[in-house]
Amino acid sequence: MHKIFSLLFLSVWIMASCSSSGNDNSSTQDSTAVEGAVAEGPQQWITYEGEAGSKHIVLVSGDEEYRSEEAMPLLAKILNEQHGFTCTVLFAQDPEIPGTVKPDYNFNVPGLEHLGKADLMISFLRFRNLPDDQMNHIDQYLKSGKPVMGLRTATHAFDVKDSTSNWFHYGWNYAGQKEEWHGGFGRLVLGETWIAHHGHHRHESARGITAPGAEGHAILNGIADGSIWAPSDVYRVRLPLPGDSKPLVLGQVIKRAAEYDENDPLYGMRDTDTEVVTENRDGENPNEPLMPIAWVKSYQLPGGQLGRAFTTTTGAATDLLNEGVRRMIVNASYWLLDKEVPTEASVAIPEDYNPTAFFFTEKGYWEGKDLKIEDIK
Repeated sequence: MHKIFSLLFLSVWIMASCSSSGNDNSSTQDSTAVEGAVAEGPQQWITYEGEAGSKHIVLVSGDEEYRSEEAMPLLAKILNEQHGFTCTVLFAQDPEIPGTVKPDYNFNVPGLEHLGKADLMISFLRFRNLPDDQMNHIDQYLKSGKPVMGLRTATHAFDVKDSTSNWFHYGWNYAGQKEEWHGGFGRLVLGETWIAHHGHHRHESARGITAPGAEGHAILNGIADGSIWAPSDVYRVRLPLPGDSKPLVLGQVIKRAAEYDENDPLYGMRDTDTEVVTENRDGENPNEPLMPIAWVKSYQLPGGQLGRAFTTTTGAATDLLNEGVRRMIVNASYWLLDKEVPTEASVAIPEDYNPTAFFFTEKGYWEGKDLKIEDIK
């Protein structure tokens, strides 16, 4: 009888040990997933681990023109290495070739489940139409009222053409029965959707001027008036911006002094350009009135919690050559996280940072580039 009980005890102990071992393996897999591996597949995102207990920022890239796949890793490294934040960068990918950046594939951004534990989302998406499970992560994050930052094309992050989709109202040009969603995610959350280029794209740049009443705002700490410069140009917005939107920076449309050069990443524009455009191709003065290029506002999805957002229509990879643009984005990250904003935040970049010009790629460009996420440093 004693032997029978011993055998039974041994059997129970073995089963419990196997169960415990299984839990340990699950924990290891979860940890690996945070580093960008999906089961046994290639790396699909990048996580830069911050200081113990640091806030977690998820940077979501996915645009076909302004090189968010270059801009977002640079911003993540600045926020991580110089400010201690944990940063995860997500990329657009074709599910047939996971682990390879494919900005012109509009239907897949793996890793959005990280938003479940994120403290801040920075979006640099353009005209995406994501599957239900991925959109649900975004929707749940926004309903929680957590802070959001939108860069450049984030004002028109989604393009959902199917009127039967659960996410049709997120589309940039939504004008359906949900009146509060008119203009989609961009208008409701960030303050504006896609309207137009306000300057002559690739020929006229944006010079940032402090908006009246924004003097002393923490997001502008360490940024001299006029020091923000973005070759990506000024976006047109409807004035006034909605709700409690507060413009921080206005964008002067600046004429290019040198000749146009399509082989130059800045197309001949320079931060030393000073001539303000007084008449555009339509015979109008694009600097009367000046368009906001950075603002803050609160947002609240129907049925969700109140949150706050920062939007800038700058942010292209080439815009990040400008110290003022970088510092504004870093300052806004602190402000959105309700942390004290440094008086002059460190925003140094590597000497070898050579961003690609903004342009729409031709078919086959990304297949030829074959940019692997595991190779992004």
